[in-house]
Amino acid sequence: MEAAHPLRYRLPVVPAPAADERLSSWLARLAALYGVTVGGLLEHFGIGERPSSSDFIGDLEWRLGAGEAAAIAAATGQSLDALRAMTFAELRPRARGWVARRGRRICPACADNPAIKRKSEALPWVFWCPRHGARMRPLHGPALADRFCGEALARLDPFAQRGAARLGAWASEEEDGDASATPSLVSLLDFLTASYRRPSPPKLVEIPGATFRERRFHEALSRRVPRQTLPVVVPEYDRAAPVFAKAVAPGLSALARGSLLQTYALAVGLGRLSDAPVAEAVKALAASDAEGEARLCGILRSWPAPLRRRIESERRKRAPPRAVGLALHWRRGSERDDVWRRLATDLVAENAERLAGLGAEAKIGALMRLAEARKHAPVSKTPVQSH
Repeated sequence: MEAAHPLRYRLPVVPAPAADERLSSWLARLAALYGVTVGGLLEHFGIGERPSSSDFIGDLEWRLGAGEAAAIAAATGQSLDALRAMTFAELRPRARGWVARRGRRICPACADNPAIKRKSEALPWVFWCPRHGARMRPLHGPALADRFCGEALARLDPFAQRGAARLGAWASEEEDGDASATPSLVSLLDFLTASYRRPSPPKLVEIPGATFRERRFHEALSRRVPRQTLPVVVPEYDRAAPVFAKAVAPGLSALARGSLLQTYALAVGLGRLSDAPVAEAVKALAASDAEGEARLCGILRSWPAPLRRRIESERRKRAPPRAVGLALHWRRGSERDDVWRRLATDLVAENAERLAGLGAEAKIGALMRLAEARKHAPVSKTPVQSH
């Protein structure tokens, strides 16, 4: 007699999926109920692991095939819609890297039932639990409330909500604003994660928890750190993040690899750039060095033309006086400048031998000290001899 196919036998006890539960979590709970592995459970359903896949459960969560969904539904009594609701099928392929395999953070209220892993805990743009409204905390490390004071969070949260909404809309392939008037989310992330200046050693104020003398001789001060636009747009993050953990991955990768603090700051940055793209872009350009300015301007070329024109207009308003204005300014002070120029010439001539062996920086310093001493020296009142 032919053996019965496993799908003819429905499991007698099947726990209902929890709200916002992910498929891997539900399958793990079901397998634990019967004392088998998830792989053994899937074999019972008639689903064999794909030999080419290194993350079979992740593949099921991402794109649950029709045959696989039918097999699980037949064995558990769950509807196809209920099964697909536990997957991330609504997300675009480019967002797959954003989904954490084992979760990113957790809601304090949901933590009472650690066996249930929820979809929202795996997404980088979810900072508040959709069920309880509580602020998410990381699985490891300090929470946002430990990094920012209550006043700062109250100021930052509206921007984070705006940025999170844009991230969720982009990941779900929903309309991402008016393309003719709003920069794309990808270009905004590129702008935030680009370097506006060359890497440089940290400043003394960026090494907290040490005395002034200890900071001066801190070995970390010799290490160069990246200078990205994100801390310029979100200075609160610049003050809150550890100096050597401040840099984020470039572009879309920043959401896949970032910590809770980093993704929250990125969402705030997206919210601020969405609300005031001209002001924030001009501020970042003003703080840039020549190399960083060229880099940011290259990213701005993908922004809508009306915004680019407004940015250029605002930059011209804030630019220093033109060469004509500068020439007029210096002509007005030419008499004073001539006095100092003659003094410098005299000092160089009088101290030629003394200055000969010095480098440029030491020579300038010596001339400044000599000029200061000459300025305060008593004026000689030697009488003029008549001839």
